[in-house]
Amino acid sequence: MTTAHLTLADLPIGTLRLTASDHALTSIEFLTTPDATSDDDSLHHPILEQAARELCAYLAGHCHHFTVPLEPQGTPFQHRVWQALQAIPWGEVRSYGEIARAIEQPEAARAVGMANNKNPLPIMIPCHRVVGSKGQLTGYSGGLTLKEQLLALEQAQQSMALI
Repeated sequence: MTTAHLTLADLPIGTLRLTASDHALTSIEFLTTPDATSDDDSLHHPILEQAARELCAYLAGHCHHFTVPLEPQGTPFQHRVWQALQAIPWGEVRSYGEIARAIEQPEAARAVGMANNKNPLPIMIPCHRVVGSKGQLTGYSGGLTLKEQLLALEQAQQSMALI
């Protein structure tokens, strides 16, 4: 039996609930209620500490690749989509159709959108880098404003690297 460890991480984008198994991060949840509390004081669990550090570094523009082990729960199709999302380079975006073609299911753009919607590890599995076919921002578990902020952060850092 695997033990679930969880903690709340207060970050510049808000409070996130981080959940981990003994060996990997299993979920990131954006919390909207200010009085949310953790059921387990796992702040010192090494996976949760690493995840919080990497998220802070990402938001500061210093982390372009996450190294914390990830263990998302989902269907085989969802896992294929999430792997394709992890291949999108920092500062770039792809459309749902492009992801569908990348996983060799070119007619599955809507199913890709549903898999994005079920992504248990937003930011680390970068579903914020997926946009509509005409470049429009579409749904995000943290809200469209946050999606826009994350994309702007990555674009700004990418532009700075070119200077």
